[in-house]
Amino acid sequence: MENWLFGAYPKTVYSVPAQKLGEYVQTSLRPSEHCQKQIDATVDTICAALQEVMAIDVAKGGSYGRKTVLRGNSDGTLVIFTSDLGQFRDQKKSQHEILNTIWEQLKACQCERKPTAKMEVQRPHGGLAIRLSTWSQSVTFDVLPAFDALGSRDRPSPWTYRELKRSLDMTKASPGEFSVCFTKLQQKFFNNHPRKLQDLILLVKDWYQQCQKQSASPSWPPSYALELLTVYAWEQGCGAEDFDIVAGLRTVLGLIKQQEQLCVYWTVNYNFEDETVRNIMLHQIRSSRPVILDPTDPTNNVSKDQLCWQLLKEEAQRWLSDPSLQEHPGPPWNVLPVPLHETPGHLLDKFIKDFLQPNQTFLSQISTAVDIICAFLRENCFRRSTTKLQKPVKGGSFSKGTTLKTGSDADLVVFVDSLESYASQRDERCKVIKEIQAQLEAFQRQAASEQELEVKFEISKWKAPRVLSFSLKSKQLNERVDFDMLPAFNALDKLKPRWRVYTELISLYKNTDTPGGEFSPCFTELQRDFVMSRPTKLKDLIRLMKHWYKQCERRLKKKGSLPPKYALELLTIYAWEQGSGMPKFDTAEAFRTVLGLVTRYQHLCIFWTVNYDFENKIVRDFLLTQIQKPRPVILDPADPTGDVGGGNRWCWHLLANEAAEWLCSSLCCKDRAGDPVQSWTVPTVQMPGSCGVCTAPVVNEMLSYRSRGVLD
Repeated sequence: MENWLFGAYPKTVYSVPAQKLGEYVQTSLRPSEHCQKQIDATVDTICAALQEVMAIDVAKGGSYGRKTVLRGNSDGTLVIFTSDLGQFRDQKKSQHEILNTIWEQLKACQCERKPTAKMEVQRPHGGLAIRLSTWSQSVTFDVLPAFDALGSRDRPSPWTYRELKRSLDMTKASPGEFSVCFTKLQQKFFNNHPRKLQDLILLVKDWYQQCQKQSASPSWPPSYALELLTVYAWEQGCGAEDFDIVAGLRTVLGLIKQQEQLCVYWTVNYNFEDETVRNIMLHQIRSSRPVILDPTDPTNNVSKDQLCWQLLKEEAQRWLSDPSLQEHPGPPWNVLPVPLHETPGHLLDKFIKDFLQPNQTFLSQISTAVDIICAFLRENCFRRSTTKLQKPVKGGSFSKGTTLKTGSDADLVVFVDSLESYASQRDERCKVIKEIQAQLEAFQRQAASEQELEVKFEISKWKAPRVLSFSLKSKQLNERVDFDMLPAFNALDKLKPRWRVYTELISLYKNTDTPGGEFSPCFTELQRDFVMSRPTKLKDLIRLMKHWYKQCERRLKKKGSLPPKYALELLTIYAWEQGSGMPKFDTAEAFRTVLGLVTRYQHLCIFWTVNYDFENKIVRDFLLTQIQKPRPVILDPADPTGDVGGGNRWCWHLLANEAAEWLCSSLCCKDRAGDPVQSWTVPTVQMPGSCGVCTAPVVNEMLSYRSRGVLD
């Protein structure tokens, strides 16, 4: 199999090793450059001849127009925009005379212009087609007269689609029957994407054609549906010009497996603002799945019937089960079968349940992985060491109950007796990390003989790392689980009373160059408890905001450093406390409220007094200093030195711009009728008595500070 490129052409794409798929596209799927140039030149000659004589415009469509032609035999369309077809409904007129005129011009072109590729003009079933061929490539073009829906405009107006709907109704045409009128727009949609995405499309199309050969089903969807699905996967999961083609392939196959939930559409050419277009789109996205809408024609659901998708699903599962794909190191992109941006507000709860909430299998996988590592820490890691384990503590979203369905990760904070103070943690944790890594490597070698455990470590870019990152695979796990392990000083158990935990922390923070939040692992249990005790629906709202953040992060990470995800998590909790406080609430209203707070980041000053308060003078003075810092200020409820708002430290403006765009354009913030949902009334500055405690002394103290203008 390793030498397939230098031997016979592989019989099926399944026989190509995953690491060779990129080569396979270039050597076996892309047309040769010489042949492509010959066909391109002939197409240009034909278009020029038709435009000279008939004074018409010609658009290139099909695989040829989208630049997704496969080597060997492929398809295309030449769409002839003629003045005889002046509106959509004219498409239903007899086109026999128009085709005869075009046929005569093509025959003349064939004789007089001497095209570089072999040219055959055909009249199949009363239609018109041109077959262009070279020694290794042929493209058959359907010649289609059409009304030019765009004219001289770059994009259609809402009127265009209103007229499309009227014409479909008047002529009783099938939905999508007039999509040929938007060929120029389809070509533009695909030409805006990078070459490597075209490679991925070719790979998917080659697999699709092999699926068709294996089944006699007459109702396969057009390859256009698979092309659009591939574009969607890339846009939602990657967006980069250069990417791992195997990760992209696994993502597309994974989406095909979820065809019962698939609902894909774009709002680049039409959207929900116009009532007629909105009704068309809502009818489409509420119909049975899969739904894949042509980005140029909202009436055109290109997915067709469900039977063929079931066959594709089985073939996708077959290829995904191939060891070559399973063993490929890169994970698939995190792409859902339905985009959040286009999910109506009243369906957000369903979106969370279907796509964000982890199932029991996923949770069991994480729990099993954590148990394996905890058992190693207790029984093996420090057995021959002077360092002794005090306790491992689960941290992160898994411990808080806010983990997402995808991305198997786990955080573990390791409290050991050798870290006897905050300063000790700062100075000695690197040694503890090295000791844990050495013992874990030895434990892996011991288990390797029975093939029970595989650990891969992430190489840190820091000389003195504060975290040990690794991934774990074992017989007990279906997939690899990523870990972040953080050694920490057990401050909560060692320092009594509680105020000493914070006075010593504040003293170290003020007298050294220690960054804020440096010792937050010491307070993992407090962070966990702060979130874990919240209502289930609030945790689901946090999941929704984390998913939104991840989408923003993928688009914005090259533009600047975004605020930490934890800041958005705390902002979500604050919004709920101030705006609702009830276990049941409207998710769309909550989502809109949090986005609104993000847009007002320059005014945010948020903190809680559930773990520290204003009673101790040292803590009080420090808190007053913290909340007078440049906004946004969002203090970690477990660690007063941790300002995750960060003032000007992070690029909040990037996140705020995204939030503002979503508030204007996303369906998430609209109700069933398409009207904006109401947001909760939430102040941007934490008010006295709303900090997690209700005792009168604290309220009076806070009111005193406000009266002196400290909190304004």
